[in-house]
Amino acid sequence: MSPENKSKIASEKVPANASKNASVNTSENASRFDARKSLSAKTVRSTLLSCLIFGLIIQFVALSFYAYSFIHQYIRIADAAARQCRLSVTHGADACKLSDDVMRIYNSLSDADRAKVGTPEYRQFFAEVETGENSDYARIFRIIQDTRNFQDVSDVFIAMYDANNNAIVFVADASDDPTDVRLPGDWEKVRRNEINRFVFGNDYETLYTYDWTKQDGFLVTVGVPISAEDGHTVSYLLVDISTRNIAWGMATFALQLTIVIVLVTVLLAYFQTKTIQKKLVDPINKIAEASQQYARDRQAGNDVKDHFSNIDVHTEDELENLAEAMKEMELDLTKYEADLTQIIADKERIGMELSLATAIQAAMLPHDFPPFPDRKEFDIYAMMEPAREVGGDFYDFFFIDEDHLCLVIADVSGKGIPAALFMMISKTILASVAMLGRRSAAEVLMKTNEALCSNNKVEMFVTAWVGILEVSTGKLTAANAGHEYPFIKRADGSFEVYKDKHGLVIGGMADTVYKEYTLDLKPGDKLFVYTDGIPEASNSDGKMFGLERLAEALNKEGGSGGFAASAASGASAAGSSTASATGSTAEIIRNVRVSVGNFVQDAEQFDDLTMLCFEYHGPQGK
Repeated sequence: MSPENKSKIASEKVPANASKNASVNTSENASRFDARKSLSAKTVRSTLLSCLIFGLIIQFVALSFYAYSFIHQYIRIADAAARQCRLSVTHGADACKLSDDVMRIYNSLSDADRAKVGTPEYRQFFAEVETGENSDYARIFRIIQDTRNFQDVSDVFIAMYDANNNAIVFVADASDDPTDVRLPGDWEKVRRNEINRFVFGNDYETLYTYDWTKQDGFLVTVGVPISAEDGHTVSYLLVDISTRNIAWGMATFALQLTIVIVLVTVLLAYFQTKTIQKKLVDPINKIAEASQQYARDRQAGNDVKDHFSNIDVHTEDELENLAEAMKEMELDLTKYEADLTQIIADKERIGMELSLATAIQAAMLPHDFPPFPDRKEFDIYAMMEPAREVGGDFYDFFFIDEDHLCLVIADVSGKGIPAALFMMISKTILASVAMLGRRSAAEVLMKTNEALCSNNKVEMFVTAWVGILEVSTGKLTAANAGHEYPFIKRADGSFEVYKDKHGLVIGGMADTVYKEYTLDLKPGDKLFVYTDGIPEASNSDGKMFGLERLAEALNKEGGSGGFAASAASGASAAGSSTASATGSTAEIIRNVRVSVGNFVQDAEQFDDLTMLCFEYHGPQGK
């Protein structure tokens, strides 16, 4: 129940004369008190002292924990940056091939040739490694350089360890010091325990080492392995974070602050305790004891009405005012009890029913992914996030027979429980019609429309997109009943809006005829369908997310973290991005959800957010 409703009930239940008398008495009592003796003044003085002590203690505790945790925090930041960058260099370029080429040349050199590192003659050994503008090295260099700039780390580089010579061999380096950039094939000596830490580690743990350098101070190096298709490690993507100028200043300041806090805390704690005990705690305890006795008598059924009449509180401030007000309110509380009991019972019942409705609706939608683990011909992922406890959107996918997969996404008019009920009816009818063995998406919509129009007294309707895929050939027949345009991505292209022909909404008019169209899906092609809650999601300025931002999110390269970073810079025109979405269906869905969240921020969600992404792998998953 909202605070406004509770206030309304309370105002209706309190007798008008009782409220008026209480207000008059309170005002008269307050006028007799010296403002300097008021509870407000005492609270301000006590709070100022308490806040000072509390602030110092918080600083002390924060510094103590910081001394232990700042290194581990840096390690987590570097590990996240390294893993994100690894995704980019392995999808955006061929890091494995570049690493293999560099290490092949390095391993072919004699010890005498390796000793020439840094000389023009040594550089000539690696001249065959392509470093031009469109080479893998150039793309990787830009990626790791962007990671270094965005993540605010000291250095990002790709290297491989030579355990035989206790050396690290650089493949690509994005150091912020141009004079210190290591080129492919450059190497330097490292500690043996650093080599063992990375070589004998695995990708499931955080790999890191510490080192102290004259140039960067205390240096933390975190890395993740880059593996070839056969699983062997070809190199490591490493991130350096310098903590210079933090540790020493923190230690000195923490020691000084500790001494001051201990002295101040002891003195203030003594005087504060005495003051609060006399002027606040004792009077409050008297009122609390009377309140506890009142509660015990109410539980025992004793109709005693003088719990607060005998309170001896003479503090000449708001506490004495409170004691007087509670004497007058004691009789009124009895009247509230029966009403509040009924209100609480009704609220709990409604909350339980809504929770049950949410669980039932969630169970109605496919929620186990992958839904068909034994079918490798395709990949599918979907989500539905209702704006309220329950929603009117739904998605569905099911096999009509062994070779025909039905894909559905729909949006019921309205919101809340009515829309949820109509949603479940519509979903059940549509699935039943499709499962009768019909191969035509248009016929499925037509028969579903006939069923809903036959007894649609509430005059609700459904927008829907239905597609039936012949898995063995990739032939998709689809029909659109007033729903949003789907997005199509070919294997060698990017997501683009497919403006199909719309029919009338389901449940709007009987005898409606729907037109269907055919899409020939090839291996690697993707399909993205959604409800209007995505493009119509609005931020606090009233601007809608729109199809342009949706297209940018779909075509964003990499995982959701990369997109979250770019979302703040604004959206470009739909389809203008040259990058293609290379993620899985689940990653694409998460990209869109993160993009919508970054755009909407704290604005209220007014509509359900529902999406379905499908990728065709080809017959037998080939």
